[in-house]
Amino acid sequence: MRLSDIAKQFDLELVGEDKEIHSLAALQDAKPDQLSFLENKKYLNALKKTQAGAVIVKKELLSLLPKGVSALISEEPYLTLAYISKLFAKEPMSKSGKEPQIGNNCTIAQNVSIGFNSVIGDNVTLMPGVVVGENVTIGDNTLVYPNVTIYRDCQIGKNCIIHAGTVIGSDGYGFAHTKDGRHVKIYQNGNVIIEDDVEIGANCAIDRAVFGSTIIKRGTKIDNLIQIGHNCIVGENVLMAGQSGLSGSTIVGKNVTIGGQAATAGHLTIGDYAVIAARGGVTKSIPGGKVYSGFPLMEHKQWLKLQALLARLLKRGNC
Repeated sequence: MRLSDIAKQFDLELVGEDKEIHSLAALQDAKPDQLSFLENKKYLNALKKTQAGAVIVKKELLSLLPKGVSALISEEPYLTLAYISKLFAKEPMSKSGKEPQIGNNCTIAQNVSIGFNSVIGDNVTLMPGVVVGENVTIGDNTLVYPNVTIYRDCQIGKNCIIHAGTVIGSDGYGFAHTKDGRHVKIYQNGNVIIEDDVEIGANCAIDRAVFGSTIIKRGTKIDNLIQIGHNCIVGENVLMAGQSGLSGSTIVGKNVTIGGQAATAGHLTIGDYAVIAARGGVTKSIPGGKVYSGFPLMEHKQWLKLQALLARLLKRGNC
């Protein structure tokens, strides 16, 4: 769509050149044919460096836009993005397209559904009830157990195992909020990329990105009943135990271990080789190479000392 059409539809002021916009993207990733936004001022540096064709911003931030970047003026950029995101959302199901390509020596149950434009590699096994959406790729030697659903545009690598009931590529939990308390859906127009040699347990949910990709890197092993939010990046060889979860835009370094029922807040980073003990609650970015426990999170040795101190206080009758 042209910026002028978007501006007219949502009663926005267009400042700068009228351009053709093909999709939405984050400030740091946006290209000249993409539209981005700025709501939180902690991303001002990204605004100053963005290569987006246009940005949804408040009027007072116009002077910070790089030369040649157009603007759509809004007092509520995040809410405006939510409304605009619907314009770029794909239809849930196409009526036509190329028939899926199936590789050699595949085992595919009779009641498996594979969408248009999808590509299945060699030696892939898709068990009963599997649903593969449109424009999905599944690499060689991957095993998908019954009733797994892989939404459109997602990519599954080679030698992966996905256990029963898991959903890959469902919408992330993204809503903007109006002043009168309504929740406006932000359409999730990205995808999920699962790299090679990943194993995903039963009944997991890995959300697609708002724009860009949610990524699970090579060699990671995910237990049952795990939630991974939109735009997360999970590093190589990570271990996640059952019922743990990652809020949106969490970045997990390589070889991190996350214990059962541990969880993170969003928009934070966990360093390489960190260990989060069971039920640990990560509320801010933490360096790697250490063991952490508890909520609020602390280094495990400190947590053990705290528990010992509390036990002594209780024994003395001071609490």
